Amino acid sequence: MERLYETMYRLLENTASDFHRYVYDRINWDNRMLGVVGPRGVGKTTLFLQRIKHADQAEQALFASADNLYFSDHTLFDTAEAFSKSGGTFLYLDEIHKYEGWSRELKAIYDSFPDMHVYFTGSSILDIERGEADLSRRAPKYHLQGLSFREFLAMRHGIEAPTFSLEDILENRASIPGVSHPLPYFREYLISGYYPFGQDPDFPIELAQVINRTLEVDIPQFANMNASTGRKLRKLMALVSTLAPFKPNMTKLAAQIGASRNNLEDYLMLIEKAGMIAQLRESSTSINGLGKVEKAYLDNANILYNLSDGTPDIGTVRETFFFNQMRVNQHVFSSPISDFQIDGATFEVGGRSKGAKQLRDAARGFIVKDDIEYGHGNVIPLWAFGLNY
Repeated sequence: MERLYETMYRLLENTASDFHRYVYDRINWDNRMLGVVGPRGVGKTTLFLQRIKHADQAEQALFASADNLYFSDHTLFDTAEAFSKSGGTFLYLDEIHKYEGWSRELKAIYDSFPDMHVYFTGSSILDIERGEADLSRRAPKYHLQGLSFREFLAMRHGIEAPTFSLEDILENRASIPGVSHPLPYFREYLISGYYPFGQDPDFPIELAQVINRTLEVDIPQFANMNASTGRKLRKLMALVSTLAPFKPNMTKLAAQIGASRNNLEDYLMLIEKAGMIAQLRESSTSINGLGKVEKAYLDNANILYNLSDGTPDIGTVRETFFFNQMRVNQHVFSSPISDFQIDGATFEVGGRSKGAKQLRDAARGFIVKDDIEYGHGNVIPLWAFGLNY
């Protein structure tokens, strides 16, 4: 296990602990077992390393990635047993979805070592509720999304802004202390601010690799798909990138990528869970709680810029940003008269000249405008919605 410890200490040395993601303080770290799931590249690994440093656990902790070569001839359970015998109490397992039979072994660890805390990260397609060992009762699952505009300001520029509730934003109370002109920062965020590695010189290449590996490796590996199905997922993603936002026509999409119509809905669901797209549904009172899909978007504006070679439709960018930021803390649905609805409020998203025509029949309507620094009445600047988490 010395190799694992050496890797952990090296990673800890290179982990900054001055900025924590929004979910850090939401996690109940006293749980004996928990999972943090999210798309590739949003900072799950860093979150765990920061916890070890912040809680001063280095002497009692072991951090290991499940795809480490060490696990080619060692099991998770054997590792946990040796760790326990050496006095360890905090076991952090990264990329757990890359370990075959992860759920059974985690359950065995949970049941066999009552004094051990086991924390794991995994892809957002990881379905704990359906895990064959029934981990749902043992391991609460926390979702980590990419950086909000507020987090981007803090991480990239050292600008601290508080979080604002949706009501605060709608009453035009959201602001960035010390920043009179937020729009230049906002433009930067839309292009490269959603991912913590967005300031890397090769960010466009790195993000393209994240997209490709998610579609060609993560999803097929999780869903036991063959290579040809992975290629169909890439085709589907390429189609979505040129059409979004659009109302999915399952028969037409299936024909275009050479897939069965019966499988297409599952493909879209998996791509959505993996953080590549987002499906906007109508509000539903059905027993499963899932309304009909009205529109499909790319997940975030950074992906949109990447897949459009830097020239996306600006109206699509605006709607993508609003949907992406708002769905972390709210349930966002399609509106029958406008773009979005949240808790009975209707939102029309557009540029500086956007009018209120679509909101005439709304009980409570708001115009969300890009290219403005300040709002008034029911006119809210688009950037303000990035301060919600």
